[in-house]
Amino acid sequence: MKQIKTITLDRNKKPTEEQIKQIEEATKREIVFDEDSPELTPAMEKAFRLAAKNRNTQKNMSVS
Repeated sequence: MKQIKTITLDRNKKPTEEQIKQIEEATKREIVFDEDSPELTPAMEKAFRLAAKNRNTQKNMSVS
């Protein structure tokens, strides 16, 4: 089983060369779908995009 590595990026800093290399390497890997993360159907993808758009709209409208 492959290990998942989590990296937190700070919006106010540029990624390091190592982080850029890790991201580039990750883009070369094949996506593996399973029962916990199945491949999205076109309808599921559309619903997901709409939910994300609505969430982002709500974030932008909130006053701090």
